[in-house]
Parts: sequence; C-alpha cells; structure tokens
Amino acid sequence: MSAEKRISAMNENTKETGVGDVTRERDSITHVTETYDSSKIHVLKGLEAVRKRPGMYIGTTGIEGLHHLVYEVIDNSIDEAVAGYCDTIRVRIESGNVVTVEDNGRGIPTDIHPTEKVSALQVALCDLHAGGKFGDGGYKVSGGLHGVGVSVVNALSDWLEATVYRGGKIYRQTYRIGIPEAAVAVVGTTDPSRTGTTIKFHPDAKKDEGDTQHVMETDKFDFNTLCERFRELAFLNKGVTIYATDDRGEMPVEKTFHFEGGIKDFVSYLDSNNKVLPEGTEPIYAFGERSNAGGTAQVEFSLQYTDRYDERIYSFANNINTREGGKHLIGFTTGLVAAVRSQLEKSEKYKKDKKTAEFITTDDFKEGFNSDVREGLSAVISVKLPEPQFEGQTKMKLGSSYIQGIVQSFVYEKLNDYFDEYPSYIEALLDKSINSARARVAAKHAREKERKKNEGGSLPGKLADCSEKDPALREIFIVEGDSAGGSAKQGRDRRTQAILSLWGKMLNVEKTREDKVAGNDKLQPVIASIGAGIGPTFNIDKVRYHKVIIMADADVDGSHIRTLLLTFFFRYMRPLIEAGYVYFAMPPLYKLTIKNREYYAYDDAEREKILADNNLKDDDKNYKMQRYKGLGEMNPEQLWETTMDPERRLITRVRLSDAVEADNVFSMLMGENVEPRREFIEENAVYANVDA
Repeated sequence: MSAEKRISAMNENTKETGVGDVTRERDSITHVTETYDSSKIHVLKGLEAVRKRPGMYIGTTGIEGLHHLVYEVIDNSIDEAVAGYCDTIRVRIESGNVVTVEDNGRGIPTDIHPTEKVSALQVALCDLHAGGKFGDGGYKVSGGLHGVGVSVVNALSDWLEATVYRGGKIYRQTYRIGIPEAAVAVVGTTDPSRTGTTIKFHPDAKKDEGDTQHVMETDKFDFNTLCERFRELAFLNKGVTIYATDDRGEMPVEKTFHFEGGIKDFVSYLDSNNKVLPEGTEPIYAFGERSNAGGTAQVEFSLQYTDRYDERIYSFANNINTREGGKHLIGFTTGLVAAVRSQLEKSEKYKKDKKTAEFITTDDFKEGFNSDVREGLSAVISVKLPEPQFEGQTKMKLGSSYIQGIVQSFVYEKLNDYFDEYPSYIEALLDKSINSARARVAAKHAREKERKKNEGGSLPGKLADCSEKDPALREIFIVEGDSAGGSAKQGRDRRTQAILSLWGKMLNVEKTREDKVAGNDKLQPVIASIGAGIGPTFNIDKVRYHKVIIMADADVDGSHIRTLLLTFFFRYMRPLIEAGYVYFAMPPLYKLTIKNREYYAYDDAEREKILADNNLKDDDKNYKMQRYKGLGEMNPEQLWETTMDPERRLITRVRLSDAVEADNVFSMLMGENVEPRREFIEENAVYANVDA
C-alpha cells in the first residue's frame, strides 16, 4: 500500500480520536467575557463576506464545494447557451489543479459600468449580486448562485484570470483572492467574429490542517465527478458541446459531451443496459411553455419504462440538478400517476377479470398505486423559469409554488394524449403496475411477518453487537464465513465493533423484486442489523452504525461477495453510500518474517519495498513469506493488528462520484442483459489481476 494511502488512513484515525478536543474547544466558545459594543459590529466589504462564511455560498469548503466552484463558472457559459449565443464550452484541469473554462458566448461586457465607474468585467468578478441576471438584464432564465457565482469563485481562489474576446479585442484582468491586481486591460486583438469568456483559476486551498489563512480544504478535483455534471448539462441543452480534459496525469484524459436529442437521449442513456418496456418503444418526450396566475415556465420531460424494479427520476430547474426535488418534481409525478389512473378507470379489460377487478378496489392496491406506477420508470423533468425560488443556497430543492400546477397539468395532458394514441403502450404499463402492486402487497406481508418474528427489538442471531450507543462511534464488520467471523469476534473491540457473519450464496438484488429481498435469509440479517429499513422506507437517521465495513477474502469469491453487497447497498440503501458510511476492509496479502520480525504487505509493491529495505530479493531464502488467501488463515490477534485496529488498519471508503454512470455499470454487470456484460469483460479482461 502506498505511503499516501497510509497517511490518508492515519488522518482519518486522527480525526476520530480528536472528537473530545473539538468538544472542549466548543465549550470555551460559550464563555464570552468581553464588552459587547459598537466596536464589535464588523462590516464585511466586497468579497470579504464570502471568505468569512464560504459555506453560505458554496455549501461546504470540502470536495463538494470545490467542485461547486467549477459548476458556477460553467453555469455562466450555459446561460449564454440558453440565451442562444454559445454552443461550445471547453474545460481543462491542468497540472497543479488549475482549471480553465472557455466558451464562445458574447463575452462578459468590458465597457465602463454607468454607476460603478469601472469596467463591467471587474464589477461581475468582484461584486456580489452583480450580473446580467437581475431585473431586465441579459438573461431571461439563468442558473448560477443568483448572480454571485463567478464573484464567489474569485473570492475563493488564490488567483484568477479572466479573459474576454469581444469587439475584435482581447481583454484581461487578474485577481488575488478576489482583489484586482490592475485595471482591465486590452492585451491583444482578434478576429471580430471571435467572442467569448475564459476563466482560469486555482482554488485557495489550505496547506495543512492548522492553516487558517486559506479557505478550501483541498484543491484536488475529481474529474469523474465533474464529468457527471458536464454530461447532465449537455443532455439538458441539446446542441451544446462540452469538451473536458484532465491534463494532470502522464497521458491526458479527454471526454466530449454532445447530445442532439437532449433529455430524450438522457433517458435512452439511463436505459442503455436495461430491457425497455414495451419492447422497441422510444422514450416519450414533450416540450411546451405554459402560464398560470403565478407565472410562466418552459416544461420539458421525457420518460421510459424498463423491466427494473426501482425508479430513476432526475429533476432540473434552470439546468440545476435539484437532487432533493421540489415543486416541479411533485407536479411531474402527480401528473403521471393521474394520467395512468384515468386510463385504468376507463379501461374495460380489468373490469372483466374478477380477481383483478376486486384487487384494484382494495385499500392495499390504492395506498401504493403511486409507487407501482413508478416502478421501472426512468424519467427526466426539466423546467426553466424567470425567477426560481430555491430552498437553500446550494439549490437542491425548487420552492417556486406556481410551477407545480403548470407541470402537473402539462404532464397529465401530454401523457393522456399519448396513451390515447398508443393504447398498447398504456395496456402494457397497466399490466406492469398491477403486477407491481401484487408484489408490493406480498412484500408488505413479508415485512409484517418478519417484524412479528423480531418483536421485542431482538437482533439477528449471527450479530455480535457492540456496547457503544452512539452510532457515530459504532462500526459493523460484515464478514464472509463463520471461520473469519469467529476470529473477528474474538479479536474485536467489543465496545465499538460489531460483527455480522454471512454464510452461503448471496442474492443478486439486481434480478429480483423488493419482496424477495426483504424476505431473503442472507440479506435479512444485514437489513435488521443496520436497522434503517430498505428501499423507499430507508431512513438514514436510523442507521445503527456510521461505519459499515465489508470484510471479505482477497480472492475471486471475496470480490464477488463485495460486489453483491455493494449492489444491495446501491439499490436499496443508497443514502448509506452517499453519507460515506460504507467501507471495504483492507486485509494484508502477505506476511513476511525477516530475522524473527513480522511485516505485513498490502500489495506486491509494498512487499517488494519491505524486501528492498531489508536488502533482500524475491529469491532469497533468508525470510519466510505467507500469502493470505482467506481471512480465516489469521488468528484473532493478527486480524486485529492488520485489519481491525483503528490505529493501524487501512480501510477504503466507497464514494459515489458519478451516480448515473454507477447505475449503468451495476445494470450492465449484475443485470439480466448478457451482451453488454460480455463486451465489457472482453474489453477489460487485460486489466484483470487473477491469481494462478
């Protein structure tokens, strides 16, 4: 294992053991004895407020906030595209984590601002709430942080350079932590037809944990996470091309995002590894502009059904991914369900079958009809409105009330028209929804049966729980096999570490419904131990452990166990991954005994380094080496020392950097469709590291 990974593991442990220090520091803050008078009232000028309270503007100074800086810059370019003035955007990450975003829009104006008496470029980059997004400015709809986007990026960068191509001239201004180094200057000429803006910046990242002069916790961008956003923007703005390049490695990584079909292509992309229902159909698509007493909005949606058992709905407002939904999403789902219900009510087919006719009148059927209609649904709903109201500065939820009615009536109208025109489609959808309802009712009965069996709060018999009550300090090891589980139980810290042993063949949840998952004898102990439910009822606040560590053998079977469990967590407990609670244990591959001293190596590179440090080679006979094939080969003391001791172990946190791509990979590798999986294996077999 590399030194960097060891340091990362040590840093994590340091943070955990430092919780008490944080508490004591917090206590001292409550005891203030200084005089509170007018001298204590501070006026933050310019961009000083952003540096003082960055979380108010980008949510966090961690990795999410770091990526938010890039999103704010590219959102300005997308606003130019929405206005009809830009069709090409280039994003490059250079060595040293310097980011450049270039577009071919109109270019930020550079003439003297009528009231501020400096260049409009400087106003846009240095003043909060300045830009063409207010009043009768340059945009009817826009994303960004209500006009504070680029200025916030400027404030949180140790340096930023803005270059504008406009009117045959090239203008440039540079800044240090948001402060101009000089006035906007003309630095060259260009073809008058060339227009656009280029923003180049480096985040103002801390040098170490004790650094209070700088703001961002890191400057290391995750290229895949950024590309997820670039892909979304290209889908949402058909005709726009986004070129993304990562120049930080030995070889540049380049990706291009361009989709002429827009969100219809988005839905097709989501379902590329799934069986479409009805077979051979294209995604349903509709676009229109509607108004009501509250205002006007453009509404665009596309949907398709597959043989999956979950739903995937992505909602956007002014190109912003509203991950927590909002009024537009409520309008979409309400309109969809109402349209399907109206088709069911006027269908004669289901009235003729006595059992079905009786079933669809029961309370069990009615109470879950909404979720039944959405089973297997892949959909994208995108709205554009002049003055959106978001809940929270980072815009995860759309709060504009009037949009709900507009979207609901639009979706209801368009879907009913489609269903009337294609009766075979709605018949297949109603069949699927009724079958889903039957499975849901069966799952409900299975859960009730399991709940009665576990009345009194009893936990699974295979679980050896810990005594600590605080979930943040508790961790559970899900261990493959009774032998390894026995060693883990003996070697653990009983105060904070719980052990759950698994046995037999795990269920591949990608190929089955929730009722089969909830009642599965291999997964039920996992569900009960974590204690937060599954699927739509999963509640992250009820999770009993904030570290769920999968500990499996370092062989093909162990990899299979990890993959099956990860598939289960992704499909039925995704917030567990999103919260950063899922980990892989990293047991050593080798034990080396050199001159009566034991060393553990976590990969071949570390094994070779240990040998080199002791002036030994692979073919020397002056040392002994054991290759661990399974966790059961270690005694409790060895398992504790190498894999479980928080002070010495290495664990890998599972991060979800690109949810859409991860979804496709799970569908491809774990689903029913064989051909995409075969192609993937053939293309990637060269990278496999298989023990002889």
